[in-house]
Amino acid sequence: MPIYSSNRFGMRSATLKWIVLTGAVVIGLIIAIQLYWLNHIYKLEQKQFDTNVVKSVRGLFEDMSLSDSPGSHLQQMITMRPSPNTFVIRISNLPPEDTLAFYLTNELMDFDVLTECNVALYDKTKRYYIFQQNIASPASAPAVASATLEIYPADYHYILLHFPDRSAYILSQMNLWIIGSTVLVLVLIGLAISLFYFYKQKFLIEIQKDFVNNFTHEFKTPLAVMKIASEVLGQPGIIKQPGRMEKYTSIITHETEHLQNQVERLLKMAVSEQNVLRVEMESIPVKELIDQAISKLQPLVEARGAKIEIKIEAEDVAVKADKTHLELAIVNLIENGIKYSSVPLIIIEAGKCGSDSFISVKDNGVGIDKRFFKNIFKKFYRVPTGDVHNVKGFGLGLNFVKKIVDAHNGKIVVNSVPGIGTEFKIILPG
Repeated sequence: MPIYSSNRFGMRSATLKWIVLTGAVVIGLIIAIQLYWLNHIYKLEQKQFDTNVVKSVRGLFEDMSLSDSPGSHLQQMITMRPSPNTFVIRISNLPPEDTLAFYLTNELMDFDVLTECNVALYDKTKRYYIFQQNIASPASAPAVASATLEIYPADYHYILLHFPDRSAYILSQMNLWIIGSTVLVLVLIGLAISLFYFYKQKFLIEIQKDFVNNFTHEFKTPLAVMKIASEVLGQPGIIKQPGRMEKYTSIITHETEHLQNQVERLLKMAVSEQNVLRVEMESIPVKELIDQAISKLQPLVEARGAKIEIKIEAEDVAVKADKTHLELAIVNLIENGIKYSSVPLIIIEAGKCGSDSFISVKDNGVGIDKRFFKNIFKKFYRVPTGDVHNVKGFGLGLNFVKKIVDAHNGKIVVNSVPGIGTEFKIILPG
């Protein structure tokens, strides 16, 4: 069970989380808008390319006698667009081949269609291309066509213009836009990553601050009690009051043990952070394990008037585990159950679940809301419960329990109802 504290840290964390989330959404929207405009500009460039080709074809009709109806609308002449890269232009008369290539090269250059063009002349009577040529660029000399162009059968003569690199050419016209957008997107992605990193670091700093405050509180109180007790024991007449002396001696002993236990927890946590928890597996009677865990908590049980019930399916039930570590895990669960209950009732159950073994610790404490389940095993995590600080600790207990269970290749299941109680169930492989 996590340590309970104020909502202040949770509120700070939630506010920061919303700020980072809002920033990430804004960055995402900016990137989406930028990509939308790139796509829009690409479509405009496509239209501009097609318009320039149409203007080149118009100039070609003006330069040569290609139609018997000079007044015909040019759009009626472009009869087919088999693909975005291909134009089929209807003509009435077959022009001289060299003249066609010459004028077409000039017209494409005049209207800035500066990309490779495959031109072909279709004869309706022969039903094939009587002329094919590749224009590498409007500024270069005509060359023999290197590609075989698809024939589109028709009952009229036509000129076919095919631009194989149309898309690449259009993209090259957008180089500045693409480079600028790429830089902007990379910067925004970097900013988003920085925001996430900032949030993570800020979250860790807040946890560390919270831990230091809790650490100070946890150690300050026992030390203050020990100081007062030692002052009493230092009084000249204390030796004549054996009952009083025994009382204050036991106080110092209890507080010393408490501090020693807390230091051991911190040291074990530090070791588990550096290495995989090492376990020495052996068969252990569950009853013996539970009895030893309870005996270690006997002073706390008596002080809180706790009632502990043990329900084991059979006296000879055993688990294969590391005795020291598993006992520590059970101690943590029982201790939490006692500390977080006003009139503690702890029910410990153990037995077999198929081929697996289980140990369950139930309490009648304050319970944990379901929304906190995913965090309760995190180091230093404390379930927010307003400004209540009735229970001290570091928020390390359940984190260490989880590490022990993981080291045994087991799992720990949580069931809890706020105001009713909590159950932690350790399941270990047979």
